[in-house]
Amino acid sequence: MSRKSVIAMLLASLMLVMGMVSVSAQSAGEALRFEVAEDGNRFKFDDLNLHEDGMPAYGTAFVTQGYIYPEGTLNGTNGVLENGEPEFPELVLGEWTCYGWMIGDGAHTQTGEWVISTQIYQFEDGSTIITNGTEIADLNVAVTRAVTGGTGAHRSVSGEQSQILLGFTAQMGVNLIVEFDLDS
Repeated sequence: MSRKSVIAMLLASLMLVMGMVSVSAQSAGEALRFEVAEDGNRFKFDDLNLHEDGMPAYGTAFVTQGYIYPEGTLNGTNGVLENGEPEFPELVLGEWTCYGWMIGDGAHTQTGEWVISTQIYQFEDGSTIITNGTEIADLNVAVTRAVTGGTGAHRSVSGEQSQILLGFTAQMGVNLIVEFDLDS
């Protein structure tokens, strides 16, 4: 494990202990920020609309899952081990599930919208946040999605989610920065 990874884990652990990272509390005007590492092994898609190389094309339905980490954990290419387990299990805040359809040129999209999806952020305390909207293929560019609801500590919420694609893991899973600006 690299020195940078160890330092990130120690800082995130300290933040958790000190209560600075909370999935169930939000001060007025304070956004919730997390990172997502998709497990590329769990990205499954139908075979009805494929490009010649077998990659999903426009209209292909998919489902995938991954891990929610504290802000500052991921570097754009990490978060999931080759076998699908979390790289930093002690930092996992919950599970991320995403399902939807490929748009644009599907998996060949180089820029702009490539996915329309629903994302479910299920936290360790049992609460969830649900978002809907498009995702873009561009690295380090924010896209805004609608927060459409939640459960537990986040029931009856609405608001906006900002999402930035940081990069891809070795298994071609996404690394995302997500920020929630919630209205109760």
